[in-house]
Amino acid sequence: MENTEPTHAVVFPGQGSQFPGMADPWSEHPASRAVLDEAARALGDDLVAGCHDEAKLATTAFVQPALLAIGVAAYRVLEAEGVRAAGVAGHSLGEFAALVAAGVLPLAEALDAVIVRGRAMQRAGDERPGTMAALLGVGPEGAAVICDETRGDDVLVVANANSPVQVVISGSVPAIERAEALAKERKIRAVRLNVAGAFHSPLMEPAVRPIVERLSSIAFTAPAFPIAENVSGELEDDPDRLRELLGRHVISPVRWDSGVRALEEAGATTFLEAGAGDVLTKLAKRVVPRARALAVGSPQVVRDILRA
Repeated sequence: MENTEPTHAVVFPGQGSQFPGMADPWSEHPASRAVLDEAARALGDDLVAGCHDEAKLATTAFVQPALLAIGVAAYRVLEAEGVRAAGVAGHSLGEFAALVAAGVLPLAEALDAVIVRGRAMQRAGDERPGTMAALLGVGPEGAAVICDETRGDDVLVVANANSPVQVVISGSVPAIERAEALAKERKIRAVRLNVAGAFHSPLMEPAVRPIVERLSSIAFTAPAFPIAENVSGELEDDPDRLRELLGRHVISPVRWDSGVRALEEAGATTFLEAGAGDVLTKLAKRVVPRARALAVGSPQVVRDILRA
C-alpha cells in the first residue's frame, strides 16, 4: 500500500519575526520550557519576561538568542508530540535552530554562538549603519536591477531571495531610500524592515571575524536529516561545509526560495514553521504552492496538526 503520510519539513524564522510575548505559548509545555530555561541561563536574563520588553526586542543582541530558543522550543514540542522531520531549513538566524534540530550543534553551543553573533552584528550595525527593505511584487533579478540603478557609491545588495515575488534588499540608508523611491515609481511596494543593521550585506563585514572564531571552537556533527542551507540554497550534510557557510552567513544573501524548493524536491509535502510568526508559511505558499504550509505558534497548534 502506498504511504500517504505527510513528509514534514520544519522551517525556522529569523530576525524580524519577533513580537512582544512571543515566548509565552512555549512557557508551559515541559519540552519547550526546558529550552527557554537553558536560554535564560545562557543569556543571564529571563527570556520570557524579556520578550515583553520592547526595548530589548529592538536589539539584535537579545532578539537573536531569543528567536533561536523559541524555534528550538517549538521543535522540541513537535518531537515530543510525535512529529518527525524529514528535513529542515532556517531563514537567516533561523539556520542555527535548524542546525540544533538536525543534531549538528548542541543547543548550548548554538546559543553561545548566536550571542556572539548578535553582539557582533549589533556592533557592526552601529559602526556601519544600514537597513533593509522588502520589495513586494518583484523577483531577485528585478530587485538586482533596482539595486544597480540606485546604489551609486553606497552599499546596496539583494539580501534575501525569498520567493518569486518577494525580495529583501540591504545596504546604507541613503541607498535604501533611493531604491524605495524607484520601486514606488515602478509600482513595486517597498516595506522597511524592523532590523538593526544591513544584514547579509558587506556592511556586516566587521562581524565576520568574531563569528568565525567562535564557530571554529565548536564541533559540528553530521545532520540527522537534510538541511537546506541559506548561502548555497542547496541541501547540505557535510559538517565542515556547514561550518564554512555559516561563517559567511552575515555577508551572504539568503537563497530561501532555492532551499525550500530543494526540500520539496527531496520529498517534503508539508512545511511546519516552528517559532515566532508566520512569515515563512506565507512565503511557502508562493515558493511551493503544491505543499501544505502551517505556522506552529503554540503546543496546541501542534496537537491540532496531529489530529488533522
